[in-house]
Amino acid sequence: MQSGDLTASDLVEFYLDRISSLNEDGPTLRAILEVNPNARDIALRLDQERRSGHVRGPLHGIAIVLKDNIDTTDMMTTAGSLALAGPRPHQDATVTQRLRDAGAVILGKANLSEWANFRSTRPCSGWSGRGRQGVNPYVLDRSPCGSSSGSAAAAAASLATATLGTETNGSIVCPSSVNGVVGIKPTVGLTSRAGVVPISHTQDTVGPICRTVADAATVLGALTGADRRDDATQNSIGHLSHDYRQFLDVGGLRGARIGVARQFFGIDEHIDRVAEPAIQVLKDLGAVIVDPAIIPTLAQINSSPTGTDLLLYEFKADVNAYLATRPDLAVHSLADLIAFNRAHAAEEMPYFLQQLFEQSQAKGPLTDAQYLNDLATNRRLSRTEGLDKLFADQSLDALFAPTRNPAWTIDVISGDRSMGGSSTPAALAGYPLVTVPAGHAFAELPVGVTFMGLAWSEPKLIKYAFAFEQATRARKKPRFLRTLRLP
Repeated sequence: MQSGDLTASDLVEFYLDRISSLNEDGPTLRAILEVNPNARDIALRLDQERRSGHVRGPLHGIAIVLKDNIDTTDMMTTAGSLALAGPRPHQDATVTQRLRDAGAVILGKANLSEWANFRSTRPCSGWSGRGRQGVNPYVLDRSPCGSSSGSAAAAAASLATATLGTETNGSIVCPSSVNGVVGIKPTVGLTSRAGVVPISHTQDTVGPICRTVADAATVLGALTGADRRDDATQNSIGHLSHDYRQFLDVGGLRGARIGVARQFFGIDEHIDRVAEPAIQVLKDLGAVIVDPAIIPTLAQINSSPTGTDLLLYEFKADVNAYLATRPDLAVHSLADLIAFNRAHAAEEMPYFLQQLFEQSQAKGPLTDAQYLNDLATNRRLSRTEGLDKLFADQSLDALFAPTRNPAWTIDVISGDRSMGGSSTPAALAGYPLVTVPAGHAFAELPVGVTFMGLAWSEPKLIKYAFAFEQATRARKKPRFLRTLRLP
């Protein structure tokens, strides 16, 4: 673009053609729900700005797809649910507006696991009432994981330069890992959640999903900043950057104390075959390896009901507050959503039900003693007695762990068959994660590794992930295989 060899209009046309050939035809990825009808006009205006000498920054003219739980005034925002289809939001989400201000072309909306995978106790990742079943571009009968499934699949298949996802627990890092791309799950409060369909105000965060660490770092810088519409962002003042590209350092792992989170190894041998050799890469790049680095409260975190219980309390309160900002919709509360799904069960519940919705509706207000106890317990186990203690005791800069097992076969009837991942401690704590491709199982299924840090440690994590990525160059393009041929 700087040389004039490429324009925003060229780029938009390239991606629109690719969406037509891969998303709607060919492998039929179902990663994109809707294309922005104004994309071509926006690109033309940005090209005119560039020709006149006005360039807003590195995202000027860059095509970005947003997960369909992020408000946009020029497209629907439905969280994948037919209940929210129709009227468009009257105001952009803060992150949408910041991308527009940075010169990005909001190209379209990505499919997702409906309601960010918080409707059923037996969901199938990548399925939504609006978009139906999205697939993994590496092997089409494999899961794209959830809930930011379409965002990760779109990034992997080059349907946009970059995408945005959201995470409550694993919803950026899991799809990024199994779709062979980079995902940054920021510290809660680093990016605004205003105008984003919620699950939990204590855990929700918005972050980039891209093919490279450099791209993800570039997008993250455009998203940060305090926002009066989201009180949590006030905590980021003094901790944020508007340019995370400055932390891209091929020598960034030299001298870094990296703890190996051994509790996430030994779960799946296919993960270990990729993640174990990656530890030697860290050593070769100059990292000081602390192995093992044991999260002292992990067993308690995994066995405690407070993690799910807190989400049930917060979802009811938070989704009701979000729906109040969308008065044109036919539904205005969680109770309305439950009734809608029952009335439209053939379209919305052909494979799995809405147990989490019903359990959430049964919860009381956020003043309940049980909710306050859940909140305190989660923070104690994940922060004070968990990650904070481990990092202090071992003088760690980051933890290293496999992100998730390779993609499993899609089964809409029985649901997901994931073996779990490493995201939960950071999810409960509100701490950041960066996942980066590390290799493949059976030569075709991507496997990612995670760098995990304390609050506001994104600069460190980006530095480590970039150094690892540049040393390994593990990512390869998807081949859209129909199925995996095993030996």
